Amino acid sequence: MDSSGDFHGKVALITGGGNGIGRAAALGFASRGAKVVIVDRDQAAGEATVGILRQQGGDALFVSADVTRSADVQNYVKLALDAYGSIDCFANNAGIEGSVAATYQYDEEMFDRVMAVNVKGVFLGLRHVLPVMIKQGHGAVVNTASVAGLVASPGMPAYVASKHAVIGLTKTAAGEVGRAGVRVNAVCPGPIDTRMIHSLETMLNPDDPGSVGTRYQSNIPIGRYGTAEEVANLVIFLSSDLASNITGAHYVVDGGRSATGGAVTNNLVR
Repeated sequence: MDSSGDFHGKVALITGGGNGIGRAAALGFASRGAKVVIVDRDQAAGEATVGILRQQGGDALFVSADVTRSADVQNYVKLALDAYGSIDCFANNAGIEGSVAATYQYDEEMFDRVMAVNVKGVFLGLRHVLPVMIKQGHGAVVNTASVAGLVASPGMPAYVASKHAVIGLTKTAAGEVGRAGVRVNAVCPGPIDTRMIHSLETMLNPDDPGSVGTRYQSNIPIGRYGTAEEVANLVIFLSSDLASNITGAHYVVDGGRSATGGAVTNNLVR
């Protein structure tokens, strides 16, 4: 891929590609010429993404998989290689939010589920995709972490722990594969206007979830939630040769929320 952002002849593999950031990344890669492999547990959503890509003239494949199962991960890697011959870009994106409860009240089964998807799923993706990239002598991985991987989010102990772990995995893998021509980075979205944030709004205040959204957005310097496309743009940049000297890094995309500590800001420009 050249520095213009042209992904023609490249293959992008995206987990959690059925909705949200994953779907936006898929559209971004495809619009720049990449062949795209969509992985999701939600078959209807994954197939819908592939349908959109094909309607727009893209070349795409859907693979149903549970990212916590090694056999499923090995299968999506195999099918990607069988169909397209390489994996040049890997958006290791699948994740869940879990429930909202204090650490001392958090459900153990839910904790295990969040860690399985968000940590083991990311690990298994690295475990089975990195050997392909090492053999190729090139590749770019972007793991989806979160600002919750950098700071606390009270009431979300499993999610916070899992996203801290994703950043740790990112740094470790990057240090291992850099000389093989493979880069590994992470994106750290803040509140993004997808299903996940609206699910959290409802969990926090079932009677008036909109009030939670209003309060959250008042704490963001730009005054709104981010969009899935804004995160996808960062994923695509980190996957491109424009980021050829960037590895082992994590990039916050949160409208300035973490820069202000989540405090309500006094914008001087109105």
